[in-house]
Amino acid sequence: MDLDAYRDAAETFITELTREHYRHYAGLQDTFEIKPIYERHRDLFTRESIEALRDLDARAPATGDRHRRARMLLDFAVEGYVGEVTKAVEEELAHTEASLTIEAGGERVGFREAPVRQANEPDAGKRAEIEAALLAATDEKLGPFHRELIERQHACATELGWNSYVDMCEHCKGIDLRALSEQTAAFARNSAASYPRVLEPELRRTLGIEMSELRRADLPRFFRAAEQDRHFPAQRLTQSFLDTMRGLGIDVSTQPGVTFDIGPRPNKSPRAFCAPVRVPGEVYLVVAPVGGRDDYAALFHEGGHTEHLAGVDAALPFEFRLLGDHSISETYAFLMQHLVENPEWLARHLNIDDASELTAHARAHRLVYLRRYSGKLAYELELHGADGAAGWDALAGRYADLLGAALGIEWPRENFVSDVDPGFYCACYLRAWALETHLRSYLRERFGPSWFDSAQAGEVLLGLWRDGQRLDAEELLGELTGERLDFGVVLEDLGLSR
Repeated sequence: MDLDAYRDAAETFITELTREHYRHYAGLQDTFEIKPIYERHRDLFTRESIEALRDLDARAPATGDRHRRARMLLDFAVEGYVGEVTKAVEEELAHTEASLTIEAGGERVGFREAPVRQANEPDAGKRAEIEAALLAATDEKLGPFHRELIERQHACATELGWNSYVDMCEHCKGIDLRALSEQTAAFARNSAASYPRVLEPELRRTLGIEMSELRRADLPRFFRAAEQDRHFPAQRLTQSFLDTMRGLGIDVSTQPGVTFDIGPRPNKSPRAFCAPVRVPGEVYLVVAPVGGRDDYAALFHEGGHTEHLAGVDAALPFEFRLLGDHSISETYAFLMQHLVENPEWLARHLNIDDASELTAHARAHRLVYLRRYSGKLAYELELHGADGAAGWDALAGRYADLLGAALGIEWPRENFVSDVDPGFYCACYLRAWALETHLRSYLRERFGPSWFDSAQAGEVLLGLWRDGQRLDAEELLGELTGERLDFGVVLEDLGLSR
């Protein structure tokens, strides 16, 4: 295999695929034409290419950059092989979702727009009506596509010689998913007693309900925190991020190829995202505004991705610029996002002298997400395990049971195949939450509580960003502080005892 030619072709493929993803999910085009992209690059994902890369991975030294690059290329090829097999289903799913509407409150609403309506709806009954319509559409119209995607993913894993999709992901991504699940399960157990004590006061204050009254339909409104809108003015949204980066000694306005796509658009995905079409050189930050704190959190999260990817050293090998452990970029995204709940940042950038209510809500918000993703990882290990063919009905029940137990509410079954990202991306989020806690502590210890206003802290971040995703989460933390990645630090960061 000509590895240099393979890398060049792989980078072109990622550029074309990411641009198509950006244009469709940003609402700039209704079509989502990924089949022609896979057709043009089908030689990247043949069984022969994968076998050659498996052999390269097996022969690489156990440590060092040769090992890292070989494993990253194998992961890319395997993901592409699965993508090749699932591309037609993904296109149909995207087209169906983009054109799908639901009826809520006597009017037709776009499926992708409905969660934004739900987050902005003050009436609990109307939120529940939107939820019921979303769940019905998900189950009836989108569910068959999601089930077919998962069936094809599982078939690919066995075709390529792994016992299960779990085993394939563990090998290619270098993550011990079962060990991570043990850590997050311990987090869930250790936070169980504190969970209602942290969440219920915020439910009373924001929604006027008790924990016993909370429904899944209420969570978007709770996360939206509409009562905080006066603290998070829309006109300060973009400028607050630019000012924050300037405090770190980084002038975003001079960065080539960075585009902020923040305006509303009918078919824009409600889920904010960053689209790195070229790394560095062409990076899009996409947010569909909801209002208030949510917009700030979304912009700063995707801004963390954008700054990381825009700051990668262009001279790095392809693998370290575009592949690797995505926990790394998620770490920088969470680092920026958590500024929106930082009392020092709130005082300095939004003139909020008493942030106690905002930080209490943010703490509850974060605990909900951490427990939810702990439950998601446990569920996805069952869904994708060797004995994952327990039947769709049984899996739907396990999904509802595990997520319901994690969050202490009745959880709907209908999302059991749609609430799943490929390649165990939920593990990237979980590892990133832990690594971000370590990194934030490191920055505070070196540069003080207002580290975000230190150009020296900015230099540290720029140095990390230049390295792309060469290291995985454990390696980066080991080089930075000598510590081991431990999810237990998240419990301590929330002020909860182990």
